[in-house]
Amino acid sequence: MQEYKDKEELIAEIEKTAGLFIGEFQTVEEQDKDKVIEGVDRSPARMIAYQLGWMNLVMSWDQDELAGKEVKTPAPGYKWNNLGGLYESFYEQYESFPLHRLIEMYQTKVAEFIRWTGTFSNEELTDQNIRAWASSTPSKWPIWKWIHINTVAPFKTFRSKIRKWKKGIVHE
Repeated sequence: MQEYKDKEELIAEIEKTAGLFIGEFQTVEEQDKDKVIEGVDRSPARMIAYQLGWMNLVMSWDQDELAGKEVKTPAPGYKWNNLGGLYESFYEQYESFPLHRLIEMYQTKVAEFIRWTGTFSNEELTDQNIRAWASSTPSKWPIWKWIHINTVAPFKTFRSKIRKWKKGIVHE
């Protein structure tokens, strides 16, 4: 897994990969946003919904913990070994939005996520057991890994998926 020397490097990578991912949507047409093609497991709209869902979820863990609430990861009613239902809840939450609005929501959420990331010190990001939610799995990841695995990593993976999707889409 990619590592970062400090939070500035992490934030720069989030900004870069987030921009590259969403930039791919400039040529996606509204009528195609829900189309799935062979070899790509999600439609463009679902790719954005997935990103929005995870960014919201990770920030909510932190907000809930700071508010003194018990945090259940990944989310109440869902288990780490069966995330399909959680993904479906993300898709349902955003399915009624047009593509241009999903893109706007994504850009707003990325900016919010970056501001949130910036609130942590380098030590808080890299040390273990800073937040209970970050230590809630056997891996006991530091916060930066949760941030990376829910932003940079999927932004890169989904960028390749949307590029493959665009190559495979056929217009009549």
